[in-house]
Amino acid sequence: MKYVCPMCGWEYDEEAGAPELGIAPGTKFEDLPADFACPMCGAEKAVFEKAE
Repeated sequence: MKYVCPMCGWEYDEEAGAPELGIAPGTKFEDLPADFACPMCGAEKAVFEKAE
């Protein structure tokens, strides 16, 4: 599953993770820390939407 930040379009892909942020491949979006924020614009995790 992929999730996208509606503010700037940055995408989080669960399969790929975000190694540059210390997030291992296969990490589910719901398992990201509650204080996770978009690395591009700082938007809160709660605003992310499932990518179509």
